[in-house]
Amino acid sequence: MGEKTIFTIGRQFGSGGRKVGRQLAERLGIPFYDKELLTMAAKDSGLSEALFHNADEKPTSSLLYSLAMGNYPMATGALGFNEMPLNDQLFLIQSKTIKKIAEQGSCVIIGRCADYILRDNPHVVSVFVHAPLDARVYRAVHTYEIDEDKAEDICLKNDKTRANFYNYYSDQKWGMCRTYDLSLDSAKLGIDGCVDVILHYTEIYDKHLEKLGLSIS
Repeated sequence: MGEKTIFTIGRQFGSGGRKVGRQLAERLGIPFYDKELLTMAAKDSGLSEALFHNADEKPTSSLLYSLAMGNYPMATGALGFNEMPLNDQLFLIQSKTIKKIAEQGSCVIIGRCADYILRDNPHVVSVFVHAPLDARVYRAVHTYEIDEDKAEDICLKNDKTRANFYNYYSDQKWGMCRTYDLSLDSAKLGIDGCVDVILHYTEIYDKHLEKLGLSIS
C-alpha cells in the first residue's frame, strides 16, 4: 500500500460492507470512520450532532421537487449556503470534514458519498460491497437481529434511501460498477475475501503506478 491510501466503502444494506471496512482498517492499522464522521462534523460546525444523525445518508426534503423540475441545486451551485435546505447545508459541512480526514492520512470511510467527495484525490480506492437479496436478508435477521417478516422490506428501503442520497448529491449512480474501482459480492467472497481482494488490488495499483512513474505515495 502506498504511503497514504483512503478507502471508501459504499454498501447495500445487509451486505456486510461496514464489517469489510472495519476489518480492512484493523488489518492495516488505520482509522475507521462511519458514525464517527457525524460527531466530527458536529464539532467542526458547532451544530447539534442530532441534526447530522437525523439527516444521515438522506437526501434533502426537496428531492422530489428537484427531480420534477430537473433542477439540482447541489450540482449547479445556484443557491447560496444559507438559502439551501438544511440537509444540503449539513452535507457540505460533512464534505469538508471528509476532506479534512483524507488529508490526515490513510483511513477507511463508510458511505456518505465519500468516493464522490474525494473524486479528485489520487489516493482514493473506492469500493462497493453488494450481495443477493436473500443473503442480505439472512444477515439482517441473524446478525442485525431484525424481525424476519420485516427484514426484506428494511433492506430494500435502506438501499433506496442510500441510492437517493448518493444520486442526488453526485453526478454518478449508486451501486453501478463503473462508479467504483471495485464492486465485490460479499456472498461469494465472504468478508475476509473482500478484504483480501481490496488489499491485492491496492498492491497491483501501486505497482502499476510505479511502472508508469506516477507513484502517488
